[in-house]
Amino acid sequence: MCAEDDRFVLSRSWTTRAPRAAEGPNAYTFVDRAAFEKHIGQDGFLEWAEYHGNLYGTPVPDPDDPRHVVLVIETQGARNVLERHPDATLIVIAPPSEAELEARLRGRGDDDEHVRRRLQAAADELEAGLALTGHIVVNDDLTQAVGEVRRILENRLSGET
Repeated sequence: MCAEDDRFVLSRSWTTRAPRAAEGPNAYTFVDRAAFEKHIGQDGFLEWAEYHGNLYGTPVPDPDDPRHVVLVIETQGARNVLERHPDATLIVIAPPSEAELEARLRGRGDDDEHVRRRLQAAADELEAGLALTGHIVVNDDLTQAVGEVRRILENRLSGET
Protein backbone atom coordinates (compact mmCIF):
# COMPACT_ATOMS: atom_id res chain seq x y z
CA MET A 1 0.00 0.00 0.00
CA CYS A 2 2.76 2.47 0.93
CA ALA A 3 4.54 1.87 -2.36
CA GLU A 4 1.34 2.80 -4.22
CA ASP A 5 0.40 5.87 -2.18
CA ASP A 6 3.01 8.53 -1.43
CA ARG A 7 0.94 9.89 1.48
CA PHE A 8 2.13 6.90 3.52
CA VAL A 9 5.51 5.51 4.48
CA LEU A 10 6.21 2.12 6.03
CA SER A 11 8.38 2.42 9.10
CA ARG A 12 11.40 0.14 9.19
CA SER A 13 11.57 -1.38 12.66
CA TRP A 14 14.72 -2.23 14.56
CA THR A 15 15.23 -5.65 16.11
CA THR A 16 17.83 -7.56 18.08
CA ARG A 17 16.90 -10.91 16.55
CA ALA A 18 18.92 -12.49 13.78
CA PRO A 19 17.63 -12.26 10.20
CA ARG A 20 15.63 -15.23 8.95
CA ALA A 21 17.05 -17.12 5.98
CA ALA A 22 14.29 -15.92 3.61
CA GLU A 23 14.37 -12.34 4.89
CA GLY A 24 15.96 -9.55 2.92
CA PRO A 25 18.45 -7.18 4.54
CA ASN A 26 15.91 -4.33 4.50
CA ALA A 27 13.19 -6.19 6.41
CA TYR A 28 14.46 -4.64 9.67
CA THR A 29 17.39 -2.69 10.95
CA PHE A 30 19.21 -5.56 12.66
CA VAL A 31 21.27 -4.47 15.67
CA ASP A 32 22.71 -6.01 18.80
CA ARG A 33 21.09 -5.49 22.21
CA ALA A 34 23.64 -2.87 23.27
CA ALA A 35 22.94 -0.67 20.22
CA PHE A 36 19.19 -1.06 20.72
CA GLU A 37 19.40 -0.15 24.41
CA LYS A 38 21.56 2.86 23.58
CA HIS A 39 18.86 4.05 21.15
CA ILE A 40 16.24 3.59 23.89
CA GLY A 41 18.37 5.80 26.17
CA GLN A 42 18.46 8.48 23.45
CA ASP A 43 14.63 8.42 23.24
CA GLY A 44 15.05 7.23 19.66
CA PHE A 45 11.97 5.01 19.50
CA LEU A 46 8.34 5.91 19.05
CA GLU A 47 7.62 2.57 20.69
CA TRP A 48 9.59 -0.50 21.62
CA ALA A 49 8.86 -3.84 23.23
CA GLU A 50 10.44 -7.14 24.08
CA TYR A 51 8.77 -10.02 22.29
CA HIS A 52 9.83 -13.65 22.75
CA GLY A 53 13.24 -12.60 24.05
CA ASN A 54 14.07 -10.09 21.31
CA LEU A 55 13.70 -6.33 21.26
CA TYR A 56 11.67 -4.63 18.52
CA GLY A 57 11.16 -0.91 18.08
CA THR A 58 9.88 1.76 15.75
CA PRO A 59 12.28 4.66 15.33
CA VAL A 60 10.90 8.15 15.90
CA PRO A 61 9.70 9.39 12.51
CA ASP A 62 11.38 12.33 10.81
CA PRO A 63 9.30 15.35 11.92
CA ASP A 64 9.93 17.04 8.55
CA ASP A 65 8.40 14.13 6.60
CA PRO A 66 4.74 15.00 5.88
CA ARG A 67 3.73 11.39 5.18
CA HIS A 68 1.65 9.27 7.53
CA VAL A 69 3.79 6.56 9.11
CA VAL A 70 2.49 2.98 8.93
CA LEU A 71 3.78 0.68 11.68
CA VAL A 72 3.75 -3.11 11.76
CA ILE A 73 3.81 -3.83 15.49
CA GLU A 74 2.34 -6.13 18.11
CA THR A 75 -0.14 -5.16 20.80
CA GLN A 76 2.38 -4.07 23.45
CA GLY A 77 3.88 -1.64 20.96
CA ALA A 78 0.41 -0.48 19.92
CA ARG A 79 -0.41 0.40 23.53
CA ASN A 80 2.84 2.37 23.73
CA VAL A 81 1.97 4.29 20.56
CA LEU A 82 -1.50 5.10 21.91
CA GLU A 83 0.03 6.51 25.09
CA ARG A 84 2.07 8.99 23.03
CA HIS A 85 -0.43 9.46 20.19
CA PRO A 86 -4.00 8.75 21.35
CA ASP A 87 -5.31 9.75 17.90
CA ALA A 88 -3.39 6.97 16.14
CA THR A 89 -5.42 4.63 13.92
CA LEU A 90 -4.93 1.00 14.93
CA ILE A 91 -5.89 -1.90 12.68
CA VAL A 92 -5.62 -5.52 13.76
CA ILE A 93 -4.46 -7.77 10.93
CA ALA A 94 -5.58 -11.31 11.69
CA PRO A 95 -4.84 -14.61 9.97
CA PRO A 96 -7.86 -16.47 8.57
CA SER A 97 -7.23 -19.43 10.88
CA GLU A 98 -4.75 -20.91 13.33
CA ALA A 99 -3.80 -23.53 10.73
CA GLU A 100 -3.00 -20.81 8.19
CA LEU A 101 -0.99 -18.88 10.77
CA GLU A 102 1.03 -22.01 11.50
CA ALA A 103 1.62 -22.61 7.79
CA ARG A 104 2.79 -19.00 7.31
CA LEU A 105 5.17 -19.19 10.28
CA ARG A 106 6.65 -22.46 9.02
CA GLY A 107 6.81 -21.08 5.48
CA ARG A 108 9.07 -18.25 6.58
CA GLY A 109 11.44 -20.71 8.23
CA ASP A 110 10.51 -20.39 11.92
CA ASP A 111 11.62 -23.32 14.07
CA ASP A 112 9.16 -25.55 15.92
CA GLU A 113 9.66 -23.84 19.29
CA HIS A 114 9.06 -20.37 17.83
CA VAL A 115 5.94 -21.59 16.00
CA ARG A 116 4.63 -23.16 19.21
CA ARG A 117 5.17 -19.95 21.20
CA ARG A 118 3.58 -17.76 18.51
CA LEU A 119 0.52 -20.00 18.21
CA GLN A 120 0.18 -20.09 21.99
CA ALA A 121 0.25 -16.26 22.15
CA ALA A 122 -1.92 -15.61 19.07
CA ALA A 123 -5.35 -15.77 20.72
CA ASP A 124 -4.28 -13.46 23.57
CA GLU A 125 -2.73 -11.00 21.10
CA LEU A 126 -5.89 -10.94 18.99
CA GLU A 127 -8.01 -10.30 22.07
CA ALA A 128 -5.65 -7.54 23.24
CA GLY A 129 -5.67 -5.95 19.79
CA LEU A 130 -9.44 -5.95 19.61
CA ALA A 131 -9.56 -4.27 23.01
CA LEU A 132 -7.52 -1.41 21.51
CA THR A 133 -9.47 -0.92 18.27
CA GLY A 134 -12.61 -1.90 16.42
CA HIS A 135 -10.74 -2.20 13.13
CA ILE A 136 -9.93 -5.77 12.14
CA VAL A 137 -8.83 -7.01 8.75
CA VAL A 138 -8.57 -10.73 8.09
CA ASN A 139 -5.58 -11.37 5.84
CA ASP A 140 -7.15 -14.15 3.82
CA ASP A 141 -6.48 -12.54 0.44
CA LEU A 142 -3.61 -10.03 0.34
CA THR A 143 -5.13 -7.74 -2.29
CA GLN A 144 -8.44 -7.62 -0.46
CA ALA A 145 -6.74 -7.06 2.93
CA VAL A 146 -4.67 -4.17 1.56
CA GLY A 147 -7.84 -2.67 0.09
CA GLU A 148 -9.60 -2.89 3.45
CA VAL A 149 -6.68 -1.23 5.22
CA ARG A 150 -6.65 1.50 2.58
CA ARG A 151 -10.41 2.07 3.06
CA ILE A 152 -10.00 2.40 6.83
CA LEU A 153 -7.17 4.89 6.41
CA GLU A 154 -9.01 6.85 3.69
CA ASN A 155 -12.04 7.13 5.98
CA ARG A 156 -9.81 8.33 8.81
CA LEU A 157 -8.13 10.95 6.61
CA SER A 158 -11.50 12.19 5.35
CA GLY A 159 -12.77 12.57 8.91
CA GLU A 160 -15.09 9.55 8.96
CA THR A 161 -14.82 6.86 11.64
